Amino acid sequence: MEEINKNVKKVILLMIFLTSFISGYFLNEYYPYNTLYSKVDINTKIDKNKGDLDLTFFWEVYNKVKKEYFSINDIKKEDIVSWMVTWMVNSLWDKHSEYMTPTEKKSFEETLSWDFEWIGAVVEKTDFWVVVSMVIKDSPAKNSWIIAWDLITKANWEDLKDKNLYDAVKLIKWPAWTKVILTILRAWEIESFEKEVTRQKIVIPSVQTKIFDKENIGYIALNLFWNKTSEDFRSALKEIKDKKTNGLIIDLRDNGGWYLQSSVEILSEFIEKWNILVKTKYKDSIFNSAYQSLNTWEIYDWKIVVLVNWNSASASEITSWALREYNKAILVWEKTFGKWSVQEPFDLSNWWLLKITIAKWFTPKWINIDKDWIKPDIEVLFKKEDYEKMYDRQLEEAKKVLQSFIKYDALQLSIDKYKESEKNN
Repeated sequence: MEEINKNVKKVILLMIFLTSFISGYFLNEYYPYNTLYSKVDINTKIDKNKGDLDLTFFWEVYNKVKKEYFSINDIKKEDIVSWMVTWMVNSLWDKHSEYMTPTEKKSFEETLSWDFEWIGAVVEKTDFWVVVSMVIKDSPAKNSWIIAWDLITKANWEDLKDKNLYDAVKLIKWPAWTKVILTILRAWEIESFEKEVTRQKIVIPSVQTKIFDKENIGYIALNLFWNKTSEDFRSALKEIKDKKTNGLIIDLRDNGGWYLQSSVEILSEFIEKWNILVKTKYKDSIFNSAYQSLNTWEIYDWKIVVLVNWNSASASEITSWALREYNKAILVWEKTFGKWSVQEPFDLSNWWLLKITIAKWFTPKWINIDKDWIKPDIEVLFKKEDYEKMYDRQLEEAKKVLQSFIKYDALQLSIDKYKESEKNN
């Protein structure tokens, strides 16, 4: 029992320090200009009066270990330094700041190229196998109804418990057009089960559009906020407008963010020019900035419902918050991820990579929800039978919410009327 408790504690600690999926939930948070930050001379003498670290105690411990530890000759000095840096970064208690080995850095950079051969599920490693943190829309994993928080215990019957993340991912991802049998543990299932998934060469469209003719409403799914997403989104809006639809559903489920600028450009389609959409605050206040609507063209004044979930983060949350704050949209499904921070990667001299948080985002009223979340106006959770029947309950309910919004016009009244209707049913 004691050993189990130790393992549980390890899992809790590791979950605290888990970093975001393969790219770490996200390139749009990287501030692109290193020139704003001067290089630090590592040989500078420590001045205790300026708040720098006093490493006297560290050297006391290190010298004692070096002198007395029996197996000191078996320990590589570079490993000691590496662990020191790793735990220093971990001590920031910021899961978006991380220290990457050359192998992890290579995997991270390959992810940014968007050259994927995989099942379309972003995974993380714990002491107990592999956990799915996000599933990409229209991917093999999504089509097989693999969901976030599933535990993958085996790949082609090979146990993943003792594998590191890199080796575990290799067993799951490659090569394209081959099948992999995944053994999965799901929270509400008593026993594990198997899913056969065909790996593919993944091309992720940033925007997907549909028209629901029966309800006469448009639907746009945003998979990510990429450099051309706003351009594709504008084309989708024109297509939906040409169909003379009455309203719009924007699906941001499992959208982890990326480019903030794309979010600003998309919001500008709905919010009048000069209105503040989001503020950025850096460590040094001189760099604070506000992003305003860029609109100099037609405002799309549709009634909108936005679908969000636990994997909707950063740019997705900014988009959701702004539309809701300006009374443009009703939010449906579950609370969001709660990531309103900005990361920048720094290449280090030993070929490792340091990615740290350099700024945070705030609403126009200086509210920050980092490590918190946006709570939806209407919560709609999947039921077990939805997975069995592959029924998208959230989308179907979003249609009903939007029809209520169109009918009653006022946002809060529309929410109340929808809830009243559902209660009576």
